[in-house]
Amino acid sequence: MRTPRGLRVALAGALLGLAAAVTGPAGPVQAAAPGATAHTVGDVTGFEAENGAVYALRAGDAAARVSFVTADTFRIELAPDGTFTDPTGDDIVLPQGRPPATHWRERGDAYEMSTSKVTLRAYKAPLRFELRRHDGTLLWSETKGLTWDGTQTTQTLGRGAHEQFYGAGEQNGSGNTSQRGRTLEVGVDYDWDEGGHPNSVPFYLSSGGYGVYRNTYAPGTYSFGDPVTTSEKEQRFDAYYFAGDSAKDVIGEYTALTGKPFLPPVYGLETGDSDCYLHNANRGERHTLDALKVADEYREHDMPNGWMLVNDGYGCGYEDLAKAGDGLAQRDMKMGLWTEDGLDELADQVKAGQRVAKLDVAWVGDGYKFALDGCKQAYRGIEDNSDARGFTWAPESWAGAQRCGVQWSGDQSGSWDYVRWQIPTYAGATMSGLAYTTGDIDGIFGGSPKTYVRDLEWKSFLPAVMTMDGWADSDKQPFRYGEPYTSINRKYLKLKESLLPYMYTYAEQAHRTGVGAVRPLALEYPEDPVAASDAAKYEFLTGEDFLVAPVYQDSDTRDGIYLPKGTWTDYWSGRTYQGPTTVDGYRAPLDTLPLFVKGGATVPMWPGITSYRDRGPDSPLAWDVYPQGDSSFTLYEDDGVTRAHRDGSSARQKVTVRAPRSGAGDVRIDVGASVGHFVGKQARRPYEFTVHTQDAPRTVGLTGGHLRHLATEAAFDAAREGWWYDAGDRGGVVHVKTADRPTDRPFSLLLHGAAAVGGRHPGAAVTVGAPSGQETARGQATPVALSVAGGTRDATGVTLDLTAPADWKVSAPARLGRIAAGATARTHLDLTAPKDADPADPVTVTATVRYRSAGAARTTTQRFETRVVPAAPTADTPASDMEWLTAKGGYGPVERDTSNGESAAGDGHPITLAGKTYAKGIGAHADSDVEVYTGGACRSFTADVGIDDEIDGYGKVAFSLEADGRTLWTSPEVTGASAPVAVDVPLAGARHVHLKITDTDGSRSGDHGDWADPVFHCSA
Repeated sequence: MRTPRGLRVALAGALLGLAAAVTGPAGPVQAAAPGATAHTVGDVTGFEAENGAVYALRAGDAAARVSFVTADTFRIELAPDGTFTDPTGDDIVLPQGRPPATHWRERGDAYEMSTSKVTLRAYKAPLRFELRRHDGTLLWSETKGLTWDGTQTTQTLGRGAHEQFYGAGEQNGSGNTSQRGRTLEVGVDYDWDEGGHPNSVPFYLSSGGYGVYRNTYAPGTYSFGDPVTTSEKEQRFDAYYFAGDSAKDVIGEYTALTGKPFLPPVYGLETGDSDCYLHNANRGERHTLDALKVADEYREHDMPNGWMLVNDGYGCGYEDLAKAGDGLAQRDMKMGLWTEDGLDELADQVKAGQRVAKLDVAWVGDGYKFALDGCKQAYRGIEDNSDARGFTWAPESWAGAQRCGVQWSGDQSGSWDYVRWQIPTYAGATMSGLAYTTGDIDGIFGGSPKTYVRDLEWKSFLPAVMTMDGWADSDKQPFRYGEPYTSINRKYLKLKESLLPYMYTYAEQAHRTGVGAVRPLALEYPEDPVAASDAAKYEFLTGEDFLVAPVYQDSDTRDGIYLPKGTWTDYWSGRTYQGPTTVDGYRAPLDTLPLFVKGGATVPMWPGITSYRDRGPDSPLAWDVYPQGDSSFTLYEDDGVTRAHRDGSSARQKVTVRAPRSGAGDVRIDVGASVGHFVGKQARRPYEFTVHTQDAPRTVGLTGGHLRHLATEAAFDAAREGWWYDAGDRGGVVHVKTADRPTDRPFSLLLHGAAAVGGRHPGAAVTVGAPSGQETARGQATPVALSVAGGTRDATGVTLDLTAPADWKVSAPARLGRIAAGATARTHLDLTAPKDADPADPVTVTATVRYRSAGAARTTTQRFETRVVPAAPTADTPASDMEWLTAKGGYGPVERDTSNGESAAGDGHPITLAGKTYAKGIGAHADSDVEVYTGGACRSFTADVGIDDEIDGYGKVAFSLEADGRTLWTSPEVTGASAPVAVDVPLAGARHVHLKITDTDGSRSGDHGDWADPVFHCSA
């Protein structure tokens, strides 16, 4: 990583601190000592029931102990030398209630210890454990006794034919699909990238109905082969076992032992912002109060932001803290601080307004105990000095940290690969009881406008997320890249904000059950083998109702979206799919996150807010309803910020929907009374409903009468109460609103003659085929190929038109007339981009079909992306003279005709390789990517490449040329001491060419690559 000169000393000291933190009992996993003697526990030589729930066994010098905690939770300890120890003390396992009633009996070759739920069998010769349910069903069985050597202690279990495994905490790049056949490291490693495990947890669960928590601070290795072997680097064995009917049960039992996830304040579920403001070496002289100017920019751009860390940078510090806290509060934001200098000043900082504490293990001590203690101390420090709830963020956590903080995956660089591997990471961590795991939007370094948007889109469906500034070459707030990126980011941040009541309800559920909101498909669909496989790796569920399938490539199309059993509705278009199915070719222009809603969903929302503080006594509560069969949702509410909920100050309101399973029928929505009280609870409030029926009801009844049907959107907006059917909204949506109603009384809506999600005639809607990778020439009419496929019913009066930005031109609508059921009509419409359109910015176009089918007027839409392209070159042209479609630098901007220099635009020098100076060229820091449009007009590309002479002999990179998605040429590794490499690559009609420089040793230090005299050889 190349850093600004002013930060190098500070970072060096910080990294030394991190290195020190790796030492000690929680250090990296070490190989077994050569020649270490392995021992396996021998025959049982003694057995004794010590009290009603504890049993002692002897096996020669070794001692074992079984302690039952609940009817389905127990502990096994083994001391090879006969003396039990517990380095974790009372740090992790919480005090438990009265142990269960147990009994034991001797059965020939084994002792059996039983509760009402399970029986643990201890075989005598040699000592070997086996667990069964009360009905005799086998949960697990050791294939050999516990073993130990000079380095580690290991348990070996048989593996079931179809048994799947999850857990081990935050495993970067995996976890939401089965870990069967894989080996996981569990321990501190300070590897923030794919394959790292920064927030490990020594817990795993099996689809066979059990889970195991190793009660230790030692690192371990869990191998889910056949047999399953789990080892910890210590000379003791200490494990708790949980038996449950489901993975959710097991997670609940584990978190009952080690602590339920905390309930964050509602602002903790809003997006946060992080930067260093005092004397920031990356940004020049600034002061802490400058954070208020950034807060104002969020407001000016109409963008939600719940909190700001104002000192997030090595050596940053702060000043005018109370003024900063007051200023942020006036802007509806909370103030946070990074605990760079420890926690000694926390009390005064909290009194000055701090409500968020971001921890760093280097500053709170070495090893997991110190990190866990720091999390607890910071959490308590906020609560001891204010009426707020503790709210911390921490890297390198351990078991128990879920009860005091968000687990943050550390410092990464924004890229498409970063988007990809983060997707399975956080849903996977839920399987270890970590309800709040996350990473920075588009990383702390690198990134681009597109990767920022794509990362923000799906992270809007995580409970906690923030953007971090000050480390990249430019700030990374969501409004920095301009349009269209700012508007897209606003759209998703506001959607996240509107879904706060849904997410907050799931946060409270996590606090009760241990199960977080972000879930692998396998958690909700355990009987579906595809859900456990890598076919579902790059998607997840938020709650039970939203299926999120992020786009993780530079593409406007998403393939391989697996939808499990049920009806799934595209959130944006209203198109329905019947699962299980795999969706390929999903059109996802840059502003579209592939997002699906489960049939039967009833989603509470706060419409139109930018901050939770926008809510007032008269604010409406909205319900987004996807009616199918019988379903319900129970909303949880409290004051959102204080700890009064712990004394029962909260309320719940259940909404039940009864609808047909499919097709036509009445839809009844019963809104129950809100039960409970808290300060600020609405005594009355208006309600809004969006009901996805795809067909208009005959009437809409409200308890005590009927609601008035309003014919237009304007009439609906002006009315206090009524309903309106919008055929053009996502395939057909019924909009209902009521006047304010008392929250302590139930009421009902009845949509007479409506339908389940999918409409009265499922499948009757037409579908629109739109192009992928569409390009539009500046100032020229470009034909766009489109198709309309009929559904299960004939479509008549079919028209098709395009909608583009105001300064674009589209041809007149196409009149397609009648399309028979199952038939497809194909046509094209012309699209013309302005002569000054920017080729760097993608444009979303909407194809709209209007028609009649199954007796009703209908509308179907399909959105697709087009990119503006400049004219193709007609003669030999230096790459530095061409218009670049995109230009990404690893550090600092990509430079034309100069070297990379330092960090600012234009601070490079003449391009020089091995003493030769070139007038033309491209200078960039790895990892870099320059995309140019050749339009099929160029036959070859030539250049010299190397690391610029301004770097004195170091740096390691590789150069490559990609054309239309294929790599045509890659250099060998090039160092600062290498001779320049000559490039001559045939292009064979390529339309898009990427010139890339890639770091090869992971350091990115001195990676100043040059494309010297780079020429595209072209003709008209």
